[in-house]
Amino acid sequence: MKKFKRTIVTAALPYANGQIHLGHLAGAYLPADIFVRFMRLKGEDIVFICGSDEHGVPITITAEQERIPPQEIVDRYHTLNKKAFESFGMSFDNYSRTSLPIHHKTAQEFFLKLFSAGILKEKKEKQYFDEKVNMFLPDRYLIGTCPVCKSEDARGDQCESCGSYLNPTDLIRPKSKITGEVPVLRETSHWYFPLGQYQERLEKYINEKNEQEGWKDNVLNYCQSWFEEGLQDRAVTRDLDWGVKVPLEGYDSKVLYVWFEAVLGYISSTKEWSERIGEKNKWTEYWQNSETKYIAFIGKDNIVFHCIVFPAMLMAWNDNSDQKYILPDNVPANEFLNYEGQKFSKSRNWGIDVQEFLNKFPADPLRYYLASNLPENRDTDFYWKDFQAKNNNELADILGNFINRTLTFADKHFDSKVPEAKKLREIDNKFLQSLPVYKKSIETFYEKIKIKEALTEIMNLARAANKYFNDSEPWKTVKENKEYCAASIYTSIQIIRALAVMISPVVPFTSEKIFSLLNIKDQKLKNWNGCEEPKLSFGHKIESPSILFKKIEDKEIEPYLTVLEKSEEKNRTGNTDSLISIEEFKKVKIKIAKVIHCEKIAKSKKLLKLKVDLGTEQRQVIAGLAEFYKPEDIIDKKVLVVTNLQKAKLMNEESEGMILAIEDEDKKLKLVEIGNELPIGAFLR
Repeated sequence: MKKFKRTIVTAALPYANGQIHLGHLAGAYLPADIFVRFMRLKGEDIVFICGSDEHGVPITITAEQERIPPQEIVDRYHTLNKKAFESFGMSFDNYSRTSLPIHHKTAQEFFLKLFSAGILKEKKEKQYFDEKVNMFLPDRYLIGTCPVCKSEDARGDQCESCGSYLNPTDLIRPKSKITGEVPVLRETSHWYFPLGQYQERLEKYINEKNEQEGWKDNVLNYCQSWFEEGLQDRAVTRDLDWGVKVPLEGYDSKVLYVWFEAVLGYISSTKEWSERIGEKNKWTEYWQNSETKYIAFIGKDNIVFHCIVFPAMLMAWNDNSDQKYILPDNVPANEFLNYEGQKFSKSRNWGIDVQEFLNKFPADPLRYYLASNLPENRDTDFYWKDFQAKNNNELADILGNFINRTLTFADKHFDSKVPEAKKLREIDNKFLQSLPVYKKSIETFYEKIKIKEALTEIMNLARAANKYFNDSEPWKTVKENKEYCAASIYTSIQIIRALAVMISPVVPFTSEKIFSLLNIKDQKLKNWNGCEEPKLSFGHKIESPSILFKKIEDKEIEPYLTVLEKSEEKNRTGNTDSLISIEEFKKVKIKIAKVIHCEKIAKSKKLLKLKVDLGTEQRQVIAGLAEFYKPEDIIDKKVLVVTNLQKAKLMNEESEGMILAIEDEDKKLKLVEIGNELPIGAFLR
């Protein structure tokens, strides 16, 4: 594996139209912070970059809903999120904003480089236009009936009810979200980036980086699904007032598309950091030097932008410049963290913001719980009872208990000093000799960004330390053979220092408290190198013990469980307008059908085109199953089809029904299959 001189780490820029919640932390930010803190412990040259993503349609919609300028929205949430990150212990070297002049300049320079090189292509197209407010409508400013599930509040980019991705022209009876008027189609023009031209290079790049770094399967599979569909041109500009202005004459009413300019926020944030530390050009060491390693921490919803789009943009720049950017060496994307079994949802009051949580509980128990439950390979859940149990049974009863009982003995029987171990016994030497083994294992997990495994091994050490303490029986030896007792307490204090160092990336605030209890001021004794060695000598003064982890009582989490129960009950029964009568349900006609043909739809990564045999007729049905089934796997299956839906048009293909599927616990769709004993054409009754 290639050796690098330095590392740059970026964490996905949080969107500044709302407060970050626990799911965000588990997705991108906590894993990045733990990795960076570990690398710093080793003395590595590493810079940690982040900032607020402050442009795009969702921000303008929020601003219009509150009837204030977009700048006030981003100012508010940038400040709130920055404070929440600080309270949580995020150790960014720089936390910037994409609304700053340094970012606008960086993004415009990037656009002009690609424009001057002839890479960007101008295309004319038709887009919905609201004549009442005299503006083109971005996709999220449109609302209408979903052509798939017939929900009446689908957006121009996606239907929240059924999850289908849409184009604005797919909507049935579209309306402007601004005025409620029916928009008209008008011609406009935009600049496009030819992403498809870079597909072969991108596939080669990802394969090479995977061989070097070992990319996660979820990332590789996601990228492969995009490559199988074939990469398409992507618009770089859009008609909007809020954003980075297109730096071309005659394009005053257009801005750079947020997908294009937001990722450049990593570069502009590093530039800001360089200026802040008084070394204006230092940023180039991290972005334009092949001896720098780049790791981009994100959630799975950002995979395409960081593994495909951003690298292609950097390739395009590098082809036309002597100052060449490095590409991500690894993109360890996590899956989603849910909340008590359901997705975080502000509209349903389901979830909790980070700052709200930290107003009631310390940061480290949350950091520990999330680190032990990271969605590294699949979606996981935050449960209040589980959080309480992890804090009480592991942090308090295992780690905290070992430290407290050791320091209590030192305080009571050895004048709050490290006792002299005149002769270490076999049990003492055996445990001290195990520390380098634990250290090597934990170090390997940290380096490979396997945070849960690293934490498991650390807690295994803490459990072993408790067993060692019990087996040493200092409460007996202090009376029968104080020399043996001294050896036990001496050894245990060395273990405490090792634990404090090893777990410090996860619980940094508590680790500092432990160092204070051990009276450790020398930074070298807090570093990774040598943490497994007995460094605290005889007579070293330590502090009287104090409780590191307060146990969480039932009454402390009860209010949150009560809110969840009420919210769940309200969501079940509160919206009676959504209930239908049995007579209405009887109107739905569902038949057994056999799939006789299936193929992918060009330019769509979600949709399959199926031909189904209903016994008396054959129909074409469009289904969002491409991410879960290969076309050949569906042919000859017996399925259930809703046959009396209005015809819909998706990606210029007509759909004459809907195939029924269910979503499993891993959020994957599975067809409702029918056994061979039931005939084609039979009605579900």
